[in-house]
Amino acid sequence: MKKVISGRKYDTDTATMVGEWSDGYPRDFRYECETLYRKRTGEYFLHGEGGAMSKYAVSHGDNSWGGGEEIIPLSYDRAREWAERHLDADDYEAAFGEVSEGDEDMMLSVRVSARTKAMLDRMAAQSGRSKGDIVAEALARFAESM
Repeated sequence: MKKVISGRKYDTDTATMVGEWSDGYPRDFRYECETLYRKRTGEYFLHGEGGAMSKYAVSHGDNSWGGGEEIIPLSYDRAREWAERHLDADDYEAAFGEVSEGDEDMMLSVRVSARTKAMLDRMAAQSGRSKGDIVAEALARFAESM
């Protein structure tokens, strides 16, 4: 499927498939299938399709519904959240990098400009590394230069 959304092209034929999830059987009215893709630019999007009683259903008028499909652009964080819910650990780490078991990591909340956040999101998406790893590397380089 190919679609232009907000002036940006999303094409399932040229993007890289990250993972897929489905529920039910293709002929069921409630069937849903979602596939997460990553564009060459590092952007993520979801291609979803489903039956007449799924969230992808399309109205044909006169209270008649049929199956449909949709492309949904996702931020890096939303793509990662989708992958956490629908992919196994190996597929998740192949797409988003190794995940620690949590005993050495600490949660830190900082306020940054929208431009800085967008830059960090883009760097994480393009490199496949976590935002924390990117920030830690930048801080280490800064500390070495002092």
